[in-house]
Amino acid sequence: MWRASVLTIFPEMFPGPLGASLAGKALANSIWSLEANDIRAHATDKHRSVDDTPAGGGPGMVMRADVLARAIDAVADDRPRLLMSPRGRPLTQARVAELAAGPGAIFLCGRFEGIDERLIAARNLEEISVGDYVLNGGEVAAMVLLEACVRLLPGVMGKAESGAEESFSAGLLEYPQYTRPQVFEGQGIPEILTSGDHAKIAAFRRSEAERLTRERRPDLWAAFETQKPPTKAKTKG
Repeated sequence: MWRASVLTIFPEMFPGPLGASLAGKALANSIWSLEANDIRAHATDKHRSVDDTPAGGGPGMVMRADVLARAIDAVADDRPRLLMSPRGRPLTQARVAELAAGPGAIFLCGRFEGIDERLIAARNLEEISVGDYVLNGGEVAAMVLLEACVRLLPGVMGKAESGAEESFSAGLLEYPQYTRPQVFEGQGIPEILTSGDHAKIAAFRRSEAERLTRERRPDLWAAFETQKPPTKAKTKG
């Protein structure tokens, strides 16, 4: 079973949306497990404090290394320890696939101005970002990463092909999708998709995926281009 342990000061936020749809069914069917652990349970004062003023001054509060260390140590094992942080490495589908193939993960959700820097090295935390923006805390970011991982677990999605033909799976954005009605507000479905010629349909979808990636994500397109095998030069025989 793939195991997720979330460390947060708001355990009541979980499972939240992860308890619905495919992730929720998989949770109910014990394909994966989720435990939300209250960081405040590891505080030692009567106010259950998890934060203090920043060294050197400045606004806000910083989460304490000693309290967080006790929270992590209470659930620590050989699973990756992830810190949801806007300064972390951007999340990729490749990293999601690696995490989904493992035993699970421990998710630390920060709050306030952040966490004591010493904890990151002391507990070997991997900082992961879900985008170049700031949230109030790491809980929503953890949910994003959790859903991305859980949907790749065996038995969660109806067809294995569903995960293999999506955006980023081959380094490209996903091709456009269509369904009934045949004509919508004067726009029809591309004829090739109803031709029954599977080879032509596959070529069309690949071409569209490449076009969309070039137009919308030049960064992805550049990376995709570097991964292409070199074209062999023709030799005169």
